[in-house]
Amino acid sequence: MPTRDALRTTGLLIAVGLAWLVAADAMAVEGPNLGRVATPEEIAGWDISIAPDGAGLPSGSGTPAQGALVYAAKCAACHGEKGAGKPNDQLVGGQGTLVGDQVAVKTVGSFWPYATTVFDYVRRAMPLNESKALNNDEIYAVTAYLLQLNGIIAETDTIDAATLPKVRMPNRDGFIPFTAGK
Repeated sequence: MPTRDALRTTGLLIAVGLAWLVAADAMAVEGPNLGRVATPEEIAGWDISIAPDGAGLPSGSGTPAQGALVYAAKCAACHGEKGAGKPNDQLVGGQGTLVGDQVAVKTVGSFWPYATTVFDYVRRAMPLNESKALNNDEIYAVTAYLLQLNGIIAETDTIDAATLPKVRMPNRDGFIPFTAGK
């Protein structure tokens, strides 16, 4: 037969357990009260994806010449002169290195399948320490400059929401298309 102390201890443990269950249930309903719900404006600031077909591209435009100026001011410190990749990521060259035994050099001109992806990446992630700091015209211009350096568009071309999705990247067919549900 249990002692009186054992019964008290068991009763106390049951009471604590029930209190914990009630508190956990309330927390599940109310949440842990950490942070707050993001505002529609905050969500819109990050809901900026650009599809390969250009859906989601904003207004604006840019030329390689304009992009050269933006690149020199805001990109060259990391990506090197004309996208050479020194000190960091190489953006130009690498065509033909994705096949065979040589080391693959994955650049805008050798690897990326869609020009719209270049725009999307620059828009959301560059410059590294100031992501999302470039305006739409600067992003179009830098994208045009990188495409021109890789021999994909001419020096005199202007890119915008209508022309960028029409740019055919050299490695467009180097990827297996994703189809939902298959």
